Amino acid sequence: MSTIETAAEPQPARGKFVLAVGRLAEPRILGPAVGAGLVVIAALVIHAISGQIHLNDIKAALDAVTLPTIAPALALTLLSFMAMGMYDVMAVHRVAPERVPARFAVFAGLVGYGISNAIGFNVIVGGPVRYRIYQAAGLDAADVGRIVGISFLTFTSGIVAVLGAAMMFDRTGLPFLHVLGPGTDRLLGAGILVLLAAAIVWLSRAPRELALFGWRLPLPTAKSALAQIVIGAVDIGAAAGALYVLLPADIAPGYAVFLLLFVAAILAGIVSHAPGGIGVLEATVLLGLGAGTRPDVVAALIIFRLVYYVLPLVLAAGALLVFEIYRARHSVLAASNKTYRVSRRIVPPILAVMVFLGGVVLLLSGNLPAEGDRTGFLSDVLPLPFAEASHLLASLVGLFLIILSRGLYRRIARARSVAIGLLLAGAVFSLLKGLDWEEAIILTAVAALLFAYRSVFYRKGDWRSFRPNVTVLALMAIVLAMLTLIGFLAYRHVDYDSELWWQFAWDGDASRFLRATLALIIVAAAIAIDGVINRPHPPKLAGTPIPPAVWPILQTTPHTQPSIALLGDKSFLVSEDEKAFLMYAVSGRSWITMGDPVGDPASGRRLVWRFAEAADRAGGRAVFYGVTPEWLTTYLDLGLAILKIGEVARVELPNFTLDGQARADFRYGYKRAAREGLEFSIIPKAEMPAHMAELRSVSDAWLSTKVGHEKGFSLGRFEDRYMAEFDCAVIRKDGAIVAFANLWRSGDKTELSVDLMRYRYGVSKILMDALFAHLMLYGKAEGYQWFNLGAAPLAGLADHPLASTWNRLGTFIYRRGDEFYNFEGLRAFKQKFDPVWTPQYLASPNGLRMPQVLYDVTSLISGNPIRILKR
Repeated sequence: MSTIETAAEPQPARGKFVLAVGRLAEPRILGPAVGAGLVVIAALVIHAISGQIHLNDIKAALDAVTLPTIAPALALTLLSFMAMGMYDVMAVHRVAPERVPARFAVFAGLVGYGISNAIGFNVIVGGPVRYRIYQAAGLDAADVGRIVGISFLTFTSGIVAVLGAAMMFDRTGLPFLHVLGPGTDRLLGAGILVLLAAAIVWLSRAPRELALFGWRLPLPTAKSALAQIVIGAVDIGAAAGALYVLLPADIAPGYAVFLLLFVAAILAGIVSHAPGGIGVLEATVLLGLGAGTRPDVVAALIIFRLVYYVLPLVLAAGALLVFEIYRARHSVLAASNKTYRVSRRIVPPILAVMVFLGGVVLLLSGNLPAEGDRTGFLSDVLPLPFAEASHLLASLVGLFLIILSRGLYRRIARARSVAIGLLLAGAVFSLLKGLDWEEAIILTAVAALLFAYRSVFYRKGDWRSFRPNVTVLALMAIVLAMLTLIGFLAYRHVDYDSELWWQFAWDGDASRFLRATLALIIVAAAIAIDGVINRPHPPKLAGTPIPPAVWPILQTTPHTQPSIALLGDKSFLVSEDEKAFLMYAVSGRSWITMGDPVGDPASGRRLVWRFAEAADRAGGRAVFYGVTPEWLTTYLDLGLAILKIGEVARVELPNFTLDGQARADFRYGYKRAAREGLEFSIIPKAEMPAHMAELRSVSDAWLSTKVGHEKGFSLGRFEDRYMAEFDCAVIRKDGAIVAFANLWRSGDKTELSVDLMRYRYGVSKILMDALFAHLMLYGKAEGYQWFNLGAAPLAGLADHPLASTWNRLGTFIYRRGDEFYNFEGLRAFKQKFDPVWTPQYLASPNGLRMPQVLYDVTSLISGNPIRILKR
């Protein structure tokens, strides 16, 4: 019902009654807690029962089941699902009678309930499935929401009607109601039926609507409501009958009593949120019938699960797949390249799951007894040591396949090659340990799919790149624990002693299970220790030699920030025509560019895609740091999210002056510098080597007053080679340099800026004000249009309750983070120049990867995320 239209609607017309159910707060804790409690209780009940029933007894009961026994259950299942299909027919007749044929609605209902019944979460799962189907008929999400809502009401009314009728017409009565007096169950049943009749009469008076949590749902007419009650009752009654006919005759109570028990089991399964109510339904029926130790009753429940849940799920999934293929037939034929691109995204996760399940199958097979007839045949043609070794190796292969599935998910080519070898080895071991040809066929088929889809596994990587992380290790531990528990359950009748470890025989399944379990625990522990100690961190990509094409391109760019390319700590991607370049570095799995591509825009846009492809081939993610608004559409085309990270201040130099109250500090500093004998000058690039030692002395003195160390990537650092690339503005006192700033110049005198600004403390209080004033006037005299003051981090973020989480978090840090970094003070200082502010952005993958991207960026700049906050 979550897809029902939520838009505000006008007041109901005269004579039209609306039943309002207020906007109640969702019980976010109580619901899941109750569901979890039911699952735990069901697990405890099943565990207690399993201690008294052997698997062999259940298997014998299953073997005794014949097709004539199952045929009535199949027929009743078909009747139940046809009633479910009629749910949608009734709903469509109410919502869109002219747009959707009845047969189409039946198909949607059967497929939707076939999938959602087995998986659970009927609204969440069934709603999207129906939407995919009804979308082909032109219905929108609001229409589908109404259909789901009406279907839910039909199901609910059917349950209520079944409860009332069962209580009313049960001849023996319900034992648990006898404490209230004779006939109590009949009185309750009659009361329920009277309420239903009253509801039908109420619906016959005028058109009705249900306002539920702000959503409006049209209620059926009295005639339609009566039909819905009948359909719902047929559905519930047939579903209960499908299980009832499978139960042994001596345990089955009267049908009316069983109907009530079945309804209770269905409701408990829904409340538990377990897929298809698995475990909860079975536990409820076993307790209600008092048949916990009857293997034939457990066998009946297993067959019911297969007939009523698994078989419809398989048929519905197949029907949905055929429907999707039919819908897409023209697109597939017309756009095969697009289909291939889509498959490249779909195939790796699917094959990763299949390999994971292949590993689980091998582990499960190794923990269960082998087929006696097959091992008897093997004993005649194969030496026992080969079978023993194959059993152990098959289990280890299963463990390795579980680990390799992560590498396949990340599209690593080596993981694919190793997985194919392990799958084929697992198929051979399955045949040698017990002629498990079914497993061998499955594993060989998965290996064939991996071989056929070779091109989608294109990323480079070795063991370090897909070493299991904490999540994979936890999943591996859970799988091993569950499968080991199954093994102990299978061999519950065995008397365990120390001699069992050393028994080697064709019928020694329990001994093989123990030895394989010990080996798996040792290998898994070694892998876990290796994964914790050597956590996978891709090596940080060191800077590469600066390509010769970078210098000519820098001479053509109108911006100064690209001059950071000469720092030497980055790698480069140069366009084929050498008209543009892109600089980047690697931190963690993030490939991070410094700014937009530099140079020709058309060549730069091609570089963006080349860069994203290179990052993807390496198993990384493309991140663009410090980008400008002009390039946002390119990054959006790449499917990246955009975060504002601050604003850049630029001063228009032709109109710059030291006059005015806002610039009093700079005017004062400029004049006082002359009185204090502070002299401003420019050291040309050619003369920089001669002054490098003196400049370094000033830089070291400045650094000694700071916490932390030199940064990089987006900020320059004092290195002789880097400083020698630029002119340098200096202030001298008594002939000695006391302050300096290296100059970044754009090629066409569009922009002037500085990178490193350092000075000696204690020389003068107005050093920085004087230096900025001289720089501004110098740039104006040289004919530059703009002076770039650099960025103000986190400035200008939206401060509104409806803003994104990042904006609100960034605004909080900006206002409250003065203890670590003077965010507001830095922006206030630059605002004194009355600059033009330009937003600056980060473009990166969205979702749960965003925090890791921010960590990688700050690590790249500061070496440690905490260091970037140090003053």
